Amino acid sequence: MKNKLISAWDKMIDKLGSWLDTIVINLPNILIAIIVFVIVLISSKYISRLVLKVLEKSRLQRAMKNLISRMISIIVIMIGLFLILGILNLSKALNTILAGAGVAGLAVGLALQGALANTYSGIILSYIKNLKFGDWIETNNYEGEVVDIDLRAVTIKQVDNNLVYIPNKLVVENPIKNYSTTAQSRVILECGVDYESDLRFVKKLTIETVVHNFKDVENKEDVLFLWRDFGDSSIDYELRFWINSTSALEVAKAKSETIMLIKEAYKNNNINIPFPIRTLDLPKGFDLKKENN
Repeated sequence: MKNKLISAWDKMIDKLGSWLDTIVINLPNILIAIIVFVIVLISSKYISRLVLKVLEKSRLQRAMKNLISRMISIIVIMIGLFLILGILNLSKALNTILAGAGVAGLAVGLALQGALANTYSGIILSYIKNLKFGDWIETNNYEGEVVDIDLRAVTIKQVDNNLVYIPNKLVVENPIKNYSTTAQSRVILECGVDYESDLRFVKKLTIETVVHNFKDVENKEDVLFLWRDFGDSSIDYELRFWINSTSALEVAKAKSETIMLIKEAYKNNNINIPFPIRTLDLPKGFDLKKENN
């Protein structure tokens, strides 16, 4: 037993000695690797700052700028690690790391498929020129002002001041209606007058009411008035005009103001806006009292 312990001890000493010899032999490579590692860390930091400074001139969202600068910093560090492994003659370890990274990347990709899809979609949205902060959009049955675009979701503020977070993937895959691509918005109002009204006078009065009360409407040609159809209790029309705003709230205010102005103008000119009525056509000789008895 004693001889076995002595033999094991000698083998351990020999092994430690061989390791020490290897370290001494490779000491220059180790020093070079340490120097390269320090240079890579410093370089990645400055390169990240430089990329972020360059991206400040672009239209990308802040989250996208930070993401790109960090990704470039990580890439620089990864390149430095591969160089260090090559300097230390650890090519086998490098191959093992690359193989393991491939398997791990596949597993992570499958596990984070939804998150990666939203991240990729967020990057795409950052490059869309017609979608930016402050735009009033409608997508996925939600309407509001774009207040943020990050790697997970597009945040919009609705008219009632509620925030809605829509996953980037849904925004990319579904239609987007952007009300802010032009400098104006259209106000559309539907109404009706009774059948006894003078239709030409109603049209003239309605157009003049809009022209005289909205500074964005300069002349009659800016107002579109169309009779639509014969309704059950009224002759219906559609009124359209433009205002110099892309906010849905301003459109709603303009529509509300138009309703009040038209109601006042019609009242002053004895024009009736009828409510739905039903006319009963009874046969001749019909006696309601007799039928009830």
